[in-house]
Amino acid sequence: MPRPPHICSCGRTVAHGTRCPCQIASTRARNRRHDANRPTARQRGYNHDWQKARLEWLHYHPACAMCGAPATLVDHIEPHRGDKQKFWDWRNWQSLCAPCHNRAKQRQERSQ
Repeated sequence: MPRPPHICSCGRTVAHGTRCPCQIASTRARNRRHDANRPTARQRGYNHDWQKARLEWLHYHPACAMCGAPATLVDHIEPHRGDKQKFWDWRNWQSLCAPCHNRAKQRQERSQ
């Protein structure tokens, strides 16, 4: 049996499992404000040297550490927060596929 729709705080009726357009707009605005204050990837250390190290790491560690699928990203197990020593410490690296990095890992970091 399908679940009933709910009423958004703006007063619109929204089908179960979907988000109201006002919530989507609010999330996008919040993300834009966050990104405006965030340094670029290059400023955070993700430059040509990182790309070379990343490719080498993925060559030797091709499977996702969480699900075993082919990995496409190198993730810092413990966030480096600008610490160059922690950034380049390969013991703090793990291979992840995009779904695990974008869902499970981000959820895990938000809960810390």
